[in-house]
Amino acid sequence: MGELLLKWRNWCLNRGLLTYGIIYELYWRYLLLAPQYQKHLRQRHQIILADDTDDYPAIAKDLFELLLDKGVRGVFTYNPDSQVRLGVNADPGYLKQIAKRCRIIDITGENFSSSESKIASQSYYSKNDYIDLAVELVSENTYGISLPDTIQSIQTISRAELLRTTAQSIIEAIKSEGIKAEEIAIIAPGLDEIGRYTLIEILSAQGIAVTPVNEQRPLISSPTVRALLTLMALVYPGIGKLVDRDSIAEMLTILSQTYVEGKLIPQIDPVRAGLLADYCYHVDPEFPDLLPIESFPRWDRLGNQGATAYQKIIDWVTQTKEQQLKQCYVTPAIFLSKAIAFFLGKSEKMTYPHHTLSALRELIETAQHYWEVDRRLRQVQPSLQTQAVTVANFITLLRRGTITANPRRNNQFTPSESAVSLATIFQYRSLRTAHRRQYWLDAGSPLWEQGGAATLFGAPLFLQSWSGYGWMPEDQYNLDRERLQRIVRDLLGRVSEKVILCHSDLGVNGTEQMGALFPLVQASRQIEN
Repeated sequence: MGELLLKWRNWCLNRGLLTYGIIYELYWRYLLLAPQYQKHLRQRHQIILADDTDDYPAIAKDLFELLLDKGVRGVFTYNPDSQVRLGVNADPGYLKQIAKRCRIIDITGENFSSSESKIASQSYYSKNDYIDLAVELVSENTYGISLPDTIQSIQTISRAELLRTTAQSIIEAIKSEGIKAEEIAIIAPGLDEIGRYTLIEILSAQGIAVTPVNEQRPLISSPTVRALLTLMALVYPGIGKLVDRDSIAEMLTILSQTYVEGKLIPQIDPVRAGLLADYCYHVDPEFPDLLPIESFPRWDRLGNQGATAYQKIIDWVTQTKEQQLKQCYVTPAIFLSKAIAFFLGKSEKMTYPHHTLSALRELIETAQHYWEVDRRLRQVQPSLQTQAVTVANFITLLRRGTITANPRRNNQFTPSESAVSLATIFQYRSLRTAHRRQYWLDAGSPLWEQGGAATLFGAPLFLQSWSGYGWMPEDQYNLDRERLQRIVRDLLGRVSEKVILCHSDLGVNGTEQMGALFPLVQASRQIEN
């Protein structure tokens, strides 16, 4: 493994490519030690303000100490119950050593606002008391303890019933109890497609918007992105093997959408699109093409609307191919921009969901970065590969689900819409926000005590505090236990009224749910379904 990492590092450096890890190494090993750089660093900075240092990488401590040694003043915050990015490049234990050089001000438990103190005023437990009680329940085999009414539970047998009951509870809270949608958060240890789709559909049907937090779904999961990739395979020669009839049918349906009475309606429905794909798609590994509509013996069945939409797609593909021949080569980023403008921006009235727009923005950004890397590689190795192979590799990369739809935000300073937040544990804690009511989905799942995607492989071995010995199962057990305690403390500290534990006896795969939070479910008061 170490040899492969070194080969990858050297390969990137020889071609002028930088990853975050390589940037960290170059900065720590060379730039930070350069006397001239240190001189300018001191001249430009007189004070350090570092928030949430428990989520900083170890290199940040070396930078902070360098500035402090040169007389720069500093203010640092550290939350021992947070450490969200522990296991994802952060080294909170190493950063904590800065406290030796600071005057420490402990603000734990200081003056909550009136809304934040509601949860403590509803029972004889103070906020810190019931947080400690919850942590004790998930850490020790403690029984016979009842939680205050500020922590309640929804309990069902099947997960499908749990999703419906949870959604209904949120609907009642908004419509009957006067809670605003933006005051509710649904937090899950791992959000599967079924759970995500079910919650969004049920709540949206009642006019309640749902906003996934920092959604990281693969680009290829978007039908619009798949349609554009199929269109790309029709225009660029030599990649016809990546196209099949099903993808052609999907492309015809997506690209023929138009705005009718406030809704996006395809002019070529899936049935007619399937017929066109069967009769009018010319299969060719080098030059795939869409044949004239007359190639379908019963083309009159398509109707004028479908025939017109199909002809527009054929005309655009033909014109774009001719431009390719005249201009020699059009980069896919420009191609995708033109396709989006022609097919998806037909009218100012056409509006697309937020997730579709995010996927399109990320697709354009990915294409730009991909061909920028390709340009850099061709400078080092001009005969790298043909353009057809490059386009084919780009499409294959996206189809593997490697790239996710999480582009840079362009509305950072606009007010957020009134919507229920839907997030995984890591996404919610990274957001550093608070809500009036939280729903902990799949409370009995064993995923609550596991790092999952929030922990990189072998991360504990790269901490400054690593002993140098082999990583044993008991080490992993202690790490998971400490992480679970921090998760419980952090989430409970971010709620101002009530936490509802959503538990089903059986999980998605039919196994019994008896995870680390199950004692919390047993000790809480069950809400009648």
